[in-house]
Amino acid sequence: MKLKSQGSKLLQGAFILSAAAILSKLIGTLQKIPLQNLGGDAVFGIYNTVYPLYTMLVTVAMLGLPSAVSKFVAEASAGRAEHEGHRILKLSAILTASSGVLIGILVYAGAPMISVWVGNSHVTPALRSSAWGLAVVPLMAALRGYFQGLHNMVPTAVSQVAEQTVRVAVMIALLLYLTSIHADAAGIAAGALLGSAGGGVAGLLIMLLYLRRHRRRQAEPELAAALETAGVTTWTKEQRELALENRRERIRIGQLLAYGLPVMLGALAVPLIGLVDVFTVPRLLSSGGSEAAAMAQFGIYNRGLPLVQIVTMLASSLSVVFIPALAEAKYRGDLGLIQTRCSLSLRWFWLLGLAASAGLAVLAEPVNIALYGDASGSSTMIWLAFTAAGGTVSIISAALLQGLGAV
Repeated sequence: MKLKSQGSKLLQGAFILSAAAILSKLIGTLQKIPLQNLGGDAVFGIYNTVYPLYTMLVTVAMLGLPSAVSKFVAEASAGRAEHEGHRILKLSAILTASSGVLIGILVYAGAPMISVWVGNSHVTPALRSSAWGLAVVPLMAALRGYFQGLHNMVPTAVSQVAEQTVRVAVMIALLLYLTSIHADAAGIAAGALLGSAGGGVAGLLIMLLYLRRHRRRQAEPELAAALETAGVTTWTKEQRELALENRRERIRIGQLLAYGLPVMLGALAVPLIGLVDVFTVPRLLSSGGSEAAAMAQFGIYNRGLPLVQIVTMLASSLSVVFIPALAEAKYRGDLGLIQTRCSLSLRWFWLLGLAASAGLAVLAEPVNIALYGDASGSSTMIWLAFTAAGGTVSIISAALLQGLGAV
């Protein structure tokens, strides 16, 4: 009965996050249609030059702590050390907020230098716009990790949808305004990047509201009843205080970073691959013509990325379910449950990635015409489609290893 309850909770969390991921990524993909159609390929190129860099910097600013928080909070919850979970959240919130603000300041101040490295001066305003999002998104991610550790996926799902909705609304509003006043491509792309900051603020506010409600509802009798229902052995007051004290001695900032930093380095694989293009393709294209023409060609080159990102971001959203689930199973010593969850998740994600790759490759040209108005870059979209299969397996494998503590 206990195993069935845990399995249904895991499936429920997976369903909630998958639905939110599908909805939020559809919103995120739809935003790029008006961005390209109204702004043109040059604006699209600048946006796709800066956004991978922004994604990488957000990943660095988070320090891998959302996964660390999820794991340690799940263990603390299994051991009835709720106060320790609060302390872990506070430490991670301080770290992520500080790193986000620091990196945001460095990006804003160093935007001209970064544009020299990219080889195109048109990206400087967009880089400065992206810096504002770095100040809020890492903290939001840490709060999501806390609720995932409690196996409560609703706050993450709601904040994902809210973040994407507000991001797209801000971006489209600024896109319409800037195109109406005939702003240049660099200015329009900078306005589009400001949407990330707007979405981050909305997502952070949602998470803070959920945290406030959670703390209000968290009463000792309700917590004890919930844990007993979940099958956790009732501890005496002395046992719980001793466990809490031991936990406080173990989980410190250094241990959070020791777990989080390898996770962060693993998560950098995908954005770093994108950065290879950012720091090579625009420079090579500029050598044969103007910077504006190079950005237009780079925009065509990147048309297939949003479609692949739908698959990989769906996989990322689903994978966070398994980190606290495996951490808790390992904490209880349930090897059978660990094997079952690992086997099923690898099978699901492989089938998901394979089916998505085949579908995107076959439909590349009609999808390209439907979304962007012409067939330019369709052959490139076919090759990009096959990255979805390997990407999904890579993402779930990393999540499973993180849940088992093998960072």
